[in-house]
Amino acid sequence: MEHFHELVQNHSIVISAVILILAYVLIALEKIPKVTIALIGAAIVVFSGLVSQDKIAEAGLNENYFINFIDFNVIFLLVSMMIIVNITTRCGVFKWIAIELLKLTKGKPILVLVSLAFFTAILSAFLDNVTTVILIMPITFVAAKQLDINPVPLLISEVFASNIGGTTTLIGDPPNIIIGSAGNLSFMDFLSELTLICTVIMVVVLGFLYLCFKKQLRTTEEKMAKIQEIDNSKTITDYALLKRSMIVLGLVILGFLTHDITHIATCVIAFIGASILLLFESPEEMFKEVEWNTIFFFIGLFIIIGAFEAAGGIKLMADWLLQVTAGSQKIASFVILWASGILSGIIDNIPYTATMAPMIHEIELEKGREFVIPMWWCLSLGACLGGNLTIIGAAANVIVSENAAKNGHPIKFLQFMKYGIVVVFISLALSSVYIWIRHFM
Repeated sequence: MEHFHELVQNHSIVISAVILILAYVLIALEKIPKVTIALIGAAIVVFSGLVSQDKIAEAGLNENYFINFIDFNVIFLLVSMMIIVNITTRCGVFKWIAIELLKLTKGKPILVLVSLAFFTAILSAFLDNVTTVILIMPITFVAAKQLDINPVPLLISEVFASNIGGTTTLIGDPPNIIIGSAGNLSFMDFLSELTLICTVIMVVVLGFLYLCFKKQLRTTEEKMAKIQEIDNSKTITDYALLKRSMIVLGLVILGFLTHDITHIATCVIAFIGASILLLFESPEEMFKEVEWNTIFFFIGLFIIIGAFEAAGGIKLMADWLLQVTAGSQKIASFVILWASGILSGIIDNIPYTATMAPMIHEIELEKGREFVIPMWWCLSLGACLGGNLTIIGAAANVIVSENAAKNGHPIKFLQFMKYGIVVVFISLALSSVYIWIRHFM
């Protein structure tokens, strides 16, 4: 066993890189559940000694202890927000808002598309994208049936909107949670930096989608009138739950917004909010609703990437990027933006971001915080917006695709990609202009 560990240590960068790349490939192939791949990979790197099993070393605390590589800020924020969102959703408030918004459109198909897309984007900034599309899809199918139109244009617009809206905030998309923790960026940092560009992207993308779908969004006056007749009086099922969940959710968001004043970590704020709501619920029932597959996927992934980091692989990547870009802050930033946008449409953006975040942090140690600030925002914009490239680019895309097929309206891979390529190009081009004006002029 000693010879085995010695062999591993002598070739640690190569072995850890092979394990990481193999995990990427298996995740992309989707033949094995990604949580299984992450946990097997984590078990291998711990067993092989690429990261240590021991908390204490001869000189004190062991910096290569495998637990040290798990970012518990990310884990606690994810779990807490899942609990808050699941409890709040049960009262029916989000569905009620969506139906009221739908009725305000007076059944005009293009206004239905725009209103549902914007509602999806706003909701995705504060809820996870999967929850958002699960909430909005039943309403979309009802509206399409009442208007006798194809729901696919509406669903595609909502997918794009969910990924654009999720880019806006720290909690809107998992890559942002990773970036916020690694880059020490607050909720307000994300909101002040990305709201404007995401709004511009959303408006331009909806203009493009209108040109693409306007011929499919036609109906009669009689059918439009039916939308205003939808009964929304029984949508909210629990008013006591509505009051306390809205109060807690509002206070949690307020806590996020005032982080720069209170200096209370976002994961702690969310943790307190979830704990308060659990006082009125069955914890056993609520914990069943937590997406533990996602949580353990993150844990396994952090350990695999931690092994690559401990071996010196992350530093090697950082040095390589600086060398290739000749140490140029501008070139490095735009390489990260466009590479992230393209790769995140092909592979899962969570492992990609989890690998890139330590690399940017390594550059920060060498070049200073001011040097990497544009790179953090380029990584966020690229990783989140790139999810619109293909139907497998983000979890929300897959959920919408599966539900559309079940309802007799399949969204084909190439059909989605035809629009996705243009949407991602628009998004990255506008992001490039924004980053240039904001950080390099």
